Amino acid sequence: MRILGIESSCDETAAAVVVDGREILSSVVASQIEIHHKYGGVVPELASREHLRQIVPVVREAIAQAGMELSNVDAIGVTQGPGLVGALLVGITYGKTVAQALGKPLVPVNHLEGHVHAVFLEAHKAGRAARLPAVCLIVSGGHTVLYEVKPEDSNVQDSNALLRYRKMGQTRDDAAGEAYDKVAKLLGLGYPGGPILDRLAAVSNDAPAPVKFGPTKMKGNALDFSFSGLKTAMLYHVREHSEYAEEIRRREEALTRGKRKFEELLPLCSPKTLALVREFQHAVVRDLVERTMSAAEELGVESVLVSGGVAANSQLRVTFEERSKAAGVEVFFPSRALSTDNAAMIAAAAYSRFRAGIIADSTLNADPSLALA
Repeated sequence: MRILGIESSCDETAAAVVVDGREILSSVVASQIEIHHKYGGVVPELASREHLRQIVPVVREAIAQAGMELSNVDAIGVTQGPGLVGALLVGITYGKTVAQALGKPLVPVNHLEGHVHAVFLEAHKAGRAARLPAVCLIVSGGHTVLYEVKPEDSNVQDSNALLRYRKMGQTRDDAAGEAYDKVAKLLGLGYPGGPILDRLAAVSNDAPAPVKFGPTKMKGNALDFSFSGLKTAMLYHVREHSEYAEEIRRREEALTRGKRKFEELLPLCSPKTLALVREFQHAVVRDLVERTMSAAEELGVESVLVSGGVAANSQLRVTFEERSKAAGVEVFFPSRALSTDNAAMIAAAAYSRFRAGIIADSTLNADPSLALA
């Protein structure tokens, strides 16, 4: 069964064709980073306008790469939420129009469930299978949340079956990816912050950290996350040490001249700044891994799934591999291309929902706060 997936929840316009929820025939993503970088984050109105401009050519390219005609798809999966309401409406309106014109089923998909299926797509390519139930960490610029993932039928191990989700923990303030973006902006390193901070942290070597950040202690649910305190601690440290000011100014000037590549910004970073970035990343990764592994231990699961844009972070991957091996738990990541928003994951999630008879009609609307259950 060939499903056309459409994703437009934030700042990527994406379309893909996936067979039987696992074989990717095509996956096309039009990024908006060049549009939003000068604002230091996503501007919702600009994102919606760009989706309107990109949705038709992106879908056409996905269909062409799959070597088929649009009329040959068997169903259309579209992101219903969560996300930016204007951005979601572009994908939903296009998906409804195509479904009605072709007489094809329209399948609504939760964006977060798409991220879960991104892990299964990658595992399938590698010939691996995640045992369910599992613990899943979805970590990105908009989400940091822990779920228990299990089949609706407890006797089924097929990840293509309809799944159920129980939220175990979530961020109480900033998402991890949002904290990366804000710290990168503070340090004059541009947007998006995650990739550049990850690479800078890797070259900091053994320079002593100018400050140490302890683990975040949570009252109430110990599996919840909080990154606003860490972000504020970074802000106060930089403000209290005037030696950072001049290099931040030089990096900001470089950004205005279009110099945003790692190789261009690295020479403008002192060893102290590199060590500060390393310590920030260490604190974020430590909290993400500790809480996820605590959830896995609490449930006694054999598999941990990690997805979302921040799942591309190199230190997060290495640390999870080390901790999971020591705990006798298998950890699964999507590829870096499938970690960030894409439509292949939406098409994969749509397949299991279609098999379960979950079909939308013409009244389908965007739900920017759609919960995953």
